[in-house]
Amino acid sequence: MGNLRVICYKWRSWLEPLVFIIYLISLVVALPICVLIFKQDETNIRTRTWFIGGIFVFLSVPVSLHTIVQHLIHYTKPTLQRHIIRILWMPLIYAASAWFSLRFPAGAIYFDTFRECYEAYVIYNFMRFLLNYLSERCDIVYALELKPQQYHFYPFRWILPSWQMGYNFLLYCKLGVLQYTVIMPILTAIAFICESLDVYNEGTFDFVSAWSYLVIVANLSQIWAMYCLILFYQACKEELQPMSPISKFLCVKLVVFASFW
Repeated sequence: MGNLRVICYKWRSWLEPLVFIIYLISLVVALPICVLIFKQDETNIRTRTWFIGGIFVFLSVPVSLHTIVQHLIHYTKPTLQRHIIRILWMPLIYAASAWFSLRFPAGAIYFDTFRECYEAYVIYNFMRFLLNYLSERCDIVYALELKPQQYHFYPFRWILPSWQMGYNFLLYCKLGVLQYTVIMPILTAIAFICESLDVYNEGTFDFVSAWSYLVIVANLSQIWAMYCLILFYQACKEELQPMSPISKFLCVKLVVFASFW
């Protein structure tokens, strides 16, 4: 019992080796299976794409896991690092969902919708990360009240009144980001229902398929979430400057853009 307690107490020393041993075992098992599947149908373009994609998936896993594990080992700022870890799962989830969608086209709707829901969750966590970073350094509401009025960007300035700096500005920015995390699961449920009724027709943009309308609503919701996030950054860019949020935000969006296209 005493040795077990010592081992558990020193979990930081064996966590990373354990994770990568599990990864290597999984790789040894999965790689021959993937090669066998590829050899059986190597003339099929989808199979080739799936096999090449799998190589990049296997390469991305250790990179992402290493960063996640390092944050777990050096977990000194929980209010910030919990959101960082959630964001760092994004490349793995995106890579895996795209790879499994290629292998199982009939189940692509389930992989894609889960991926899109996680994207909404990541954007929410990025907003929480910024808020927690600021709250450790100042009273956010009071700091916003002291700032000059942040006006909407064009074209929203023509149709929306300015949000009063302080509590109201912070509230509207948070709600603008949060709505995306609420709408996406709802759209996911609707997509599953439409798929079961054979009216989803993913990829057919003709305003007859349900997919067309769901894509429009999802994109409008995402645009508004992005807008509120950028507006919040514009108001607090001086306080946020030390942590370079723009580069971090661009990394998140580049993962989305590259995996989507």
